[in-house]
Amino acid sequence: MTSFPKVKLLAVGKVKKGWIREGLEVYRQRLPELDIVELKDTQPTKEGEQILAQLKARDRLVALTEEGQCYDSVKFAQFISRAESGSLVFAIGSAEGLSSAVKQSADRLLSLSPMTFPHELARLLLLEQLYRAKAILQGSSYHK
Repeated sequence: MTSFPKVKLLAVGKVKKGWIREGLEVYRQRLPELDIVELKDTQPTKEGEQILAQLKARDRLVALTEEGQCYDSVKFAQFISRAESGSLVFAIGSAEGLSSAVKQSADRLLSLSPMTFPHELARLLLLEQLYRAKAILQGSSYHK
């Protein structure tokens, strides 16, 4: 059984849909290891500057983008398990996506699915998958 590291999510914009906010709150309660930082929604270049300004030297940036690599839940949990606690930072852009500077700075490009989702829903899907990864690593029945 592997412990779950501290992780950070840098997310551009506020979640406007109430049902998504409710879902996010459920997963925030289940993931005390998660720190979420909401950044101002402007335009991709400025959003990218905000994201990159949040990074520390040892951070490993994972940019969520449609051209990223897809994992199944078990492989995603294995990826998480290899991270140093506090060093894994996920970035979700606004509806316009992430800037090329963020994508080029990323240690990994990640796609949640070959399908396209609104950025608010992508945030909820990522939190669910982080929680599922935690359950897998802890041997919980949630993933069964």
